[in-house]
Amino acid sequence: MTSPERSRVLFICTHNAARSQMAEGYLRARYGDRFEAFSAGTEVNGVSTDAIRVMQEIGVDISRHRSKHIREFDGREMDVVVTVCDSANAACPFFPWAQETVHQGFPDPGALEGSEAEILAGFREIRDAITRWIDQNFGTGSQDSPKSLVR
Repeated sequence: MTSPERSRVLFICTHNAARSQMAEGYLRARYGDRFEAFSAGTEVNGVSTDAIRVMQEIGVDISRHRSKHIREFDGREMDVVVTVCDSANAACPFFPWAQETVHQGFPDPGALEGSEAEILAGFREIRDAITRWIDQNFGTGSQDSPKSLVR
């Protein structure tokens, strides 16, 4: 018996450093049986060590991820493209190889200020918002099709 093909999801943000990396890692870890997750940026900036740290706290290892430019995905078919920041949505509101494009913005963790503890707390809040959104949109209630993201 063969398993059905997994839906392909690409998360895009500006630097492919935190938000899109966390989303890719979480979708892969939690729903990898149904979805193939990728991430990219309109620029490349390296994966945030704080993003790696807060994802490890919930059992998701993104330490081997690397920042990828959106051009690496030219010509690659995706079922859903999700822009996770307003800048990426403005830069590439249309990904020609996607069946559906969705925008769901999250605050920029790179803009957080304060002590290390305050910055990590901010990263955790953003991580939790991303994981909640993924659970709501890719979880059990939307197992038939990722296209249910488009409302």
